[in-house]
Amino acid sequence: MPDVSRAAIRQAIRERSSELVDLASHLIRFPTLSPPGRNTVDLQAEVARYLGDAGFETDTFEVFPGDVDVVGTRRGSDADSHASIIFNGHVDVAEIGDPAAWTHDPFDPVVDGDRLYGRGACDMKGPLAAAMFAARVVGDLGVEQRGDLIIQSVIGEEMGEAGTLTANERGYRADYAIVPEPMEFRICGQGGVITGWIDIQSPETLHDGVRARTIHAGGGLDGASAIEKMTKIVSTLGDLERHWAVMKHYPGFPPGTTTINPAVIEGGRHPAFIADACSLWITVHFYPDETWESVTQEIEDHVMRAASADLWMRNNPPTFRWGGRSMIEDRGEIFPASAIPESHPATHLLEAIHQDVLGSDPVHEMTTTVTDSGWLESAGIPTVIYGPGSLNQAHTIDEWISIEELTTAAEIYAVMIAEWCNREKPS
Repeated sequence: MPDVSRAAIRQAIRERSSELVDLASHLIRFPTLSPPGRNTVDLQAEVARYLGDAGFETDTFEVFPGDVDVVGTRRGSDADSHASIIFNGHVDVAEIGDPAAWTHDPFDPVVDGDRLYGRGACDMKGPLAAAMFAARVVGDLGVEQRGDLIIQSVIGEEMGEAGTLTANERGYRADYAIVPEPMEFRICGQGGVITGWIDIQSPETLHDGVRARTIHAGGGLDGASAIEKMTKIVSTLGDLERHWAVMKHYPGFPPGTTTINPAVIEGGRHPAFIADACSLWITVHFYPDETWESVTQEIEDHVMRAASADLWMRNNPPTFRWGGRSMIEDRGEIFPASAIPESHPATHLLEAIHQDVLGSDPVHEMTTTVTDSGWLESAGIPTVIYGPGSLNQAHTIDEWISIEELTTAAEIYAVMIAEWCNREKPS
C-alpha cells in the first residue's frame, strides 16, 4: 500500500468535505431524542451501512428494545503487534423544547455559511460523522493499517444509559480511545457522576390524628415522620459536601467540584397520615482518583453515623440504592471519571497532530460535564475527550457546529488513524 503523507491525507479530507457535511446532515435527520429513546434502530442501520462500505466488519446489538449499538471494526494487517484505537460517539440527542422556538426544523439540517444547523449537529452527530468520514477517507487512500480501527456508535449517553458499557461487556478493547465530544479541540478528562436514592421507611403507618402522641411529653407512641427524618439526612449530606470541598482536590478542577446535590425528594401519601416513607434522589460528583464505589461508601458511612445518633432512625435506618443502567428505565446512572493519560504515546501523537493542523499546542483540561469516556477508561482503555464544536451549543435552540471545525476534526482524526495504527503497540 502507498505511504501517504499527512499533507495528502489532509488535502483529501478538504477536497471531499462536502461528503462530511452530507453525512452529518443525514445523521441529524433521524429524530433520536432521548428521552424518550427507543428510536435509534433506523439511524444505526445507516451507520452500519456506511461503515460496511468503508471496509468495516459491523456488529449491531440491542441495548434496550428499539435502541441498538453499532460497532465497526476494520482489522489491521498485523493487529497482534500494532496499535489499535477506538472512536466512540453517541447518536441520541437532547430534547428540543418548543419546536416553534427554532428558526429551522431541528431535524431538517440547514447549512448557512460556515454553520451546520440541527439537533445533534454539535452534540454529537457532527463530531461522530467526522470520525466516520476520516476512517473512510484513510481507507479510500489505501493507507496501510496494521492495527485495528474501531468505531463505536452507541446509544443512551444523554440519559446515562448503558450504550458504551454494553459495548465494553461485549469485549471491545483497544490501546487508546478518543471520544469526539465538542470540546473546542481541548484534550480533556472528566470527573465522575453517580446518582443514588436514600430511602427512609417507617414500619407502620400512623394517622395524622396521633401526631401529638409522637412528639409531645407522655404520648408514649414511638413514631416519626419520614419526611422530617429525611431533613436530617439532607443536613448531614451538606456537612459531608463541605468537608469534601475543604479536603479533596484534583489538578484542573475548581475547588469544591465534588458535590452532593439533593435533587429530588418524594415522600408521604396523604395529609391524613404521618409520612411513613421518604426517598431522596441525589447526584454525586467525584474526582478521577476516586471510584463511585469508594465515594458511595463514604456517603453511606457518614449518613449511617448520623442516623445512629437519632433515636428513631437508630432502629429504622435509611437504605441506599446506587446508580443504574438507564435514567429512563430505572432512574439511575453512573458515569465513571477519566483522567487524561498525559504520558501515553497516543496522547503525545495527538498533541503533535493538533499542533501541525492548528498551529498551536492543545489545551489540557478537566471538564465538569460527563461523557462515556469514563466507561472506556473503566475497561482499561486510556481515553481522551477531544472534538470540534463547543458545549455552549450543545442542547441549545438552533444548535449548530462550524463546518470548518468539522473538517479540521476529520483531518486530525484521519492522520491519527494513519499514524497510530501503524505504530507498534505501546509497551
